[in-house]
Amino acid sequence: MKLDTIVNQPVIEAERFVLRPLRRSDQGLIDMYAGLEEVARMTASIPHPLPPGATEAFILRSQADDRLEDVWAIDGSQDGQPEVMGLIGLTRVDQGQVEIGYWVGPGFWNTGLASEAVRALISANPLDSKTIFASVFQDNPASARVLTNCGFQYLGDAEDFSVSRDANVPTWTYSLKLD
Repeated sequence: MKLDTIVNQPVIEAERFVLRPLRRSDQGLIDMYAGLEEVARMTASIPHPLPPGATEAFILRSQADDRLEDVWAIDGSQDGQPEVMGLIGLTRVDQGQVEIGYWVGPGFWNTGLASEAVRALISANPLDSKTIFASVFQDNPASARVLTNCGFQYLGDAEDFSVSRDANVPTWTYSLKLD
């Protein structure tokens, strides 16, 4: 029996949920949401269909001491919601610079959940970041609104490869300077 790894990563409290490190027991809900084409296609890194073992490997990477990305589950269990409603993460880009990424399950779209998670992570600033970057696919204006509603400034257009689409996809790039 494998036990969950204790990750040196804070638990961040928000009004409707907590952001907490991933644990092995999250695999089923992550598989369920990340396995949906409408979720995978709005991310750069989630393949569709989701291959067997991909979520388990992702959880193990997120628990590694030498990880480049800190990932939190958006856990609503304190409020009678699922233990995983989505994920949010910070990837180290450079000294004092991170890139934020997030997704929420379709049942939580247009509820303010993503905006609340982004605000909670910005407020906690667990990696003591000076600048947070983000990019969203241009066919996902809801994610762009999350960023602008949280104070991010538009930097410009670019493109990123989407594993699920097997193509480069136009993006909007944003940044937020923290003082």
